[in-house]
Amino acid sequence: MTFVEYKMLNPFQRFAYKFKKFIKAIPGAIGRFFKAIGRFFVKLFTGIGKGFKNYGTTFVKGDWATKLSYLIFGVGDLHKGKIYKGILYFLAEVLYILYIVFFGWQYISKFNTLGTVVTHVEKVGLIPKQVYGDNSMLILLYSVLTIVITVVVFAIYISNIKDAYKHQVMRANGEKPTTLKEDAKEFLDGKYHITLLSFPVLMICVFNILPLIFMILIAFTNYDKQHMPPGTLFTWVGMENFAALFDVVNTPKKATTFLELTEWTLIWAVLATFSNYILGMIVALMINKKGIKLKALWRTLFVIAIAVPQFVSLLLMNQMLQTNGAINVLLSDISRLFGGGPVEIQFLNSSTLMARTTVIIVNIWVGIPYTILSMSGILMNIPEDLYESARIDGASPVKTFTAITLPYMIFVTTPQLITQFVGNINNFNVIYLLTGGGPTTQDYYQAGRTDILVTWLFTLSMNSQDYGLAAAIGILVFIVCATLSLIIYNNSKSMKDEEAFS
Repeated sequence: MTFVEYKMLNPFQRFAYKFKKFIKAIPGAIGRFFKAIGRFFVKLFTGIGKGFKNYGTTFVKGDWATKLSYLIFGVGDLHKGKIYKGILYFLAEVLYILYIVFFGWQYISKFNTLGTVVTHVEKVGLIPKQVYGDNSMLILLYSVLTIVITVVVFAIYISNIKDAYKHQVMRANGEKPTTLKEDAKEFLDGKYHITLLSFPVLMICVFNILPLIFMILIAFTNYDKQHMPPGTLFTWVGMENFAALFDVVNTPKKATTFLELTEWTLIWAVLATFSNYILGMIVALMINKKGIKLKALWRTLFVIAIAVPQFVSLLLMNQMLQTNGAINVLLSDISRLFGGGPVEIQFLNSSTLMARTTVIIVNIWVGIPYTILSMSGILMNIPEDLYESARIDGASPVKTFTAITLPYMIFVTTPQLITQFVGNINNFNVIYLLTGGGPTTQDYYQAGRTDILVTWLFTLSMNSQDYGLAAAIGILVFIVCATLSLIIYNNSKSMKDEEAFS
């Protein structure tokens, strides 16, 4: 289609053309995504290969102190006069050895089995005594901690070798190593970013990375209420939890639940995201339109709506939508005025369609204020010259909206749209606080008709303690969110042409 033919299309035809073009581009985008992953692993293994090469080259070219640094941390630095650094390297090795000998080894040695000794009762004379066996939870937790510490110490080990060889070369060139005072000054000047970020990175590792690794490993175990330490052990089961989510023959209920809830989760995420986006944009346009009075008042009202905690609003809506709630009472009063009877509409528990529709409508009510505020700021920054030129050319308000406002808004807010979409895939509050996942059904495994994957994951964890299956669902949700986010963002105009808007 030529540019002239495209310009002759009406807005709906343009939307259909762009949507068709977007759908056709998806396979190519997915292909590029996996190619990028392939290139990443190629670079990774190439880097590892170069690392081994440098490791051998440094040993060959190193002097006796550098060679000894391969076994004893810090010897090279101590020999070259870098005393404080050599001591720190040596202390790191000593502390690691003590940690492994007195603590880490007893857990890492059982990592492949997650324990073999079951809690049992033994008789000590005539008195039975409960003897606790291995604790699979602690074995897995402290094994992960030990592995992470080992990786950190390995990085220190490589740094120790590089530093020893670096100072060997400096000495050969007649240069002196820097002093402690000079290094400290550098970390308050040129390397100040390292000083500032060290503590936050450490906290991220402790409170984000470690729990994430632990959760991923839980997905490959049979950790549930039948295998609850310390009373019983849980073991590695490989891909069984993932297979159960797709095997409609051997585990039909789990597979059906996962597939149908995945479908509803994606539908919910799309409807919740774009309903808030479009309606919020329309309301923002109405408020910012010239001639509208009391603009500050309308914006303030929406800010006040946001100021109320969302969980309070949702719990209130839950009560209002009950059979005897405020909405049914109001409808009953109106019905009686016209000679009718009481109204008892079951918004949340009557049917799947009614409950899901109610959830989407309430989400619009609680979500639109956020969109309005962000849209208002963007609308104020659209160049007025564009609108002036459109009016001179005789463009109608609809044409102005489709040709200027909407493209500009999408260009600016694409990252926000992606964030909202991923947030709605994981939107726990609206579903759980409004319907609790209901209406209930026997067709699903531990889930209701309005449950999405994240609320199902919560139910599996809290009610049936099926932690392995819940962790598998969490991993799959992450993969879906990460893949969709990367593909959509990397193919958006916001990323490809972030310096301009046309």
